[in-house]
Amino acid sequence: MSFRVRLTDDATRDLDDLVDYVRRRDAPGKARDLLMRIRQSLRSLAEQPNRGSFPDELLALGIKKYRQVRFKPYRIIYRVDDDTVEVMLIADGRRDMRTLLQRRLLGV
Repeated sequence: MSFRVRLTDDATRDLDDLVDYVRRRDAPGKARDLLMRIRQSLRSLAEQPNRGSFPDELLALGIKKYRQVRFKPYRIIYRVDDDTVEVMLIADGRRDMRTLLQRRLLGV
């Protein structure tokens, strides 16, 4: 069964901002490579959405509603709902992920 992968508006902004940052800071080629790797990860979620681990920051709170896939240093946080994978966040894992996850997913 193939799942539909959908990015929230926030995740779409995350992706645009991340690629733009890498393009400006490093090089256009690195930005294209990053975008390709992210798209590849998103395609893999369509086939195996439950393969991701639970984010430690949320697991510590007993929350198992969200999963993540990582490719250092980036993290894609998502949830599976019926036949849809909803991507909630795409971020550099070196950020303050606890605060980012609380603000974005828990509304704290």
